[in-house]
Amino acid sequence: MKIDERLRKNIRRLKGYSSARSENGKQNDQIIYLDANESPFENGLNRYPDPGQSAIRDLLSISLGVKAEKLFMGNGSDEILDLLFRIFCEPGKDNVLVFPPTYGMYEVLANVNDIKVKESPLNEDFSLNFEKTTTILDKNTKLIFLCSPNNPTGNSFSVQDVKRLKKRSDAFIVIDEAYIDFSSKDSLIKAFNNDPQIIVIQTFSKSKSAAGIRLGYAIADERIVNVLNKVKLPYNVSQLSQNAALNLLYGREKIVQNISEILRLKYILQEGLITLPNVIKIYPSDTNFLLVKFRNAELVYQHLLDSGIVVRDRSKELHCLNCLRITVGSLEQNNLLIKSLREYVREKDIVFG
Repeated sequence: MKIDERLRKNIRRLKGYSSARSENGKQNDQIIYLDANESPFENGLNRYPDPGQSAIRDLLSISLGVKAEKLFMGNGSDEILDLLFRIFCEPGKDNVLVFPPTYGMYEVLANVNDIKVKESPLNEDFSLNFEKTTTILDKNTKLIFLCSPNNPTGNSFSVQDVKRLKKRSDAFIVIDEAYIDFSSKDSLIKAFNNDPQIIVIQTFSKSKSAAGIRLGYAIADERIVNVLNKVKLPYNVSQLSQNAALNLLYGREKIVQNISEILRLKYILQEGLITLPNVIKIYPSDTNFLLVKFRNAELVYQHLLDSGIVVRDRSKELHCLNCLRITVGSLEQNNLLIKSLREYVREKDIVFG
């Protein structure tokens, strides 16, 4: 695949900014730095951070089984998504494909970048509708966004699903794996590790318990990573975020423990929800949340809000009428949620048939 031919013309011509730290490599305590107009007073934050986040990429490359050169770090996954729009999509001309119901930022970022959004709605069981997809793809479709496991539905898509999409389009397929560590299914990284058409995105926000540091990463062809590095802001990931990420990766055992605990708590939460007479369905979930269909989600949502418990009402999403998305909390938080839902049933004196 000729990556250069897929780039916007202005990106092809672009000469990226050369920062002081990118010119002189990794920082070294034995070197006197007088090149970047930084403060000389050491406090751990007076120097610019590593613009290439090399230490983080080195650790991630080991755990993911990919070369560090195939990794790009972003200020949250959303920065990476935005950069992909700016690199590959011509404003007012090109389009991208999404599969609603799905993560809403794909559409928001498309609108920000003046890129048309084409939709291929999922089937009622949240599977892909390939017949519909085939009819709406065209030569100006540059990116296909597949959230797997999907938000808000919780289900995953298979290697075969991606292969079927590849047969229908030569657009880049962006697989958003924000929730993959909670899934019993393997990441799609391994299956498509050497496929330049596939870009996989993961994050520190979910399983690594670090939404506050705003750090995401893409696994992609080295040529794409090089372009991302050319287009991004010079120091897009702060030193504080890099320090926190390194501490988390060095404490990998804790991440694994937290994932296991969340899965255990999800099972307990699901068992509690099943007992409620106003719960119609709990959808299968490969994530740290449950999509739950209630008899009257709007009233349930308001009751929980009045009780000091915030969930997401997804009722306006396709195929999600009367559905609330509930994140798995601590055991105490989950128990309070179930208690409040039981109180709702008693207060309304509802008889469910």
